This record gives sequence, C-alpha cells and structure tokens, in this order.
Amino acid sequence: MFEVAVCMNFSAAHNLKGYKGKCEVLHGHNWKVELSLRSEHMDGVGMVEDFSVIKEKLKSCLSLFDHKYLNCLPYFKKANPTSENIAKLIYAKMKERLEDGPAIVRSVKVWETENSCATYYEP
Repeated sequence: MFEVAVCMNFSAAHNLKGYKGKCEVLHGHNWKVELSLRSEHMDGVGMVEDFSVIKEKLKSCLSLFDHKYLNCLPYFKKANPTSENIAKLIYAKMKERLEDGPAIVRSVKVWETENSCATYYEP
C-alpha cells in the first residue's frame, strides 16, 4: 500500500456557537490542510497520483473556504465550524473529486494553529 500527501493553506474566520471561551467570538485562522491518499498501485511512471493533479483538486475544494466567514457556509448552519467538522467536510468533498482516480482519500488533517490539528478518516 502506498500513501501520498499534499498540504495547502487557506485563511478564514469563524466563531463557535455554544462554546464558552474566546472562540465564541469572531476570529480568524490561517488554516493548513493535509490531504493523504492511498493506493495499492502506481501508474506506469511510478506514481500513485500526480501531485499537480491532487493539488489542483484540493485548491478547488479549499476555494470554498478561503477568505470566507465559515459560519455562513450551508454546511455550518447546523454544525460548528470546528477543525474536526472542517476536516470531515473536506474529506467528503475530496472523496467526490477523486472518485474516478487511482487513489482514495485516506485522511484529512486540518491545522487551526501551528500546534493544534484535527484529523478525519473513515475505516
């Protein structure tokens, strides 16, 4: 089994409803997203998937979040835009974007700060 990963960043604001603390008020982050893919096979060139293809699809996905107030996005009308929920949403969107490719999404890790992240994956 092979695993490859790419990282990209986006900037966005959010606040956490029902949270008692500083994150309940509007604030922003420079988020980092790590997308990991896995495959049992490589192509004829010896790649799981071309990094440029993965990056382009991830960039397209993250454009939905970049420089946005995350609470206004439809998905976050019912769920708080926590790192955990953002990772889950990006996982679902990337799974759709890569469904016809040779690799499958293994996990999405979302870094809210340099020292704090959440990972979403499915068994």
